[in-house]
Amino acid sequence: MKSIIVEDKEYIRKGLISLISSIDAEIEIIGECESVQEALIVAKTCKPELVFLDINLSDGTAFDFLDKIEVIDFKIIFITAYEEYALKALKIGAVDYLLKPVDVEELKMALEKVDKLTAADQKNQIVKAKQVFNNEVNHIILSFHDSYQVINLDELIYCESDKGYTTFYCSDGNKYLVSKTLKDFEERLLEANFQRPHQSFMINMKFVDKYDKSGTIYLKNGTKIPVSSRKKENFLSSLFNWNKKD
Repeated sequence: MKSIIVEDKEYIRKGLISLISSIDAEIEIIGECESVQEALIVAKTCKPELVFLDINLSDGTAFDFLDKIEVIDFKIIFITAYEEYALKALKIGAVDYLLKPVDVEELKMALEKVDKLTAADQKNQIVKAKQVFNNEVNHIILSFHDSYQVINLDELIYCESDKGYTTFYCSDGNKYLVSKTLKDFEERLLEANFQRPHQSFMINMKFVDKYDKSGTIYLKNGTKIPVSSRKKENFLSSLFNWNKKD
């Protein structure tokens, strides 16, 4: 399989070449690039079958490169130094990122997966990867011992934290318990129009039915959520601002 590496740091390219050669002798590295412009020229000239593609390049991003390719007839393995991309993308239906520094076992798995990709799968991967990069993915991923659970944030009603564990309550009646604190998810949920009216709860504002001035939120599924005195002012401000936007 003819391959090129698009990565702006030479030592990472050399390290990846060394790992690839030790794993699969049939993968031939026919080009190295450190920028979008170089990658466009090399891809057009060399016609690779596989591209190892860094997300952030010296003159743009992986998606600047892909947007300028008329027909993407090669397979892609994305590479990133940013764990946030990898974690957001993991198991949402498409993308596995190689996280720098590249681990040999993860590289093996990525090569095995990309070998089985169909053209439709590849197109879906690119779309999903771009959504992740632009923070457009409306999912959160819960990690369990033997699986990953994808939660659609539009269907997540609220979360409850207790003694280092967090339970996610969904509109379909399912609930999921993970061994992480609410703080671990707070930043992502705040981005998705959730609020934290109490230390133990985060709620999806679209599921708020009523606020009792005594300090209780009534959700549309009948759940009552307390509002702490310390967080009351912030919650009410969010409620009225959300109402204006809605």
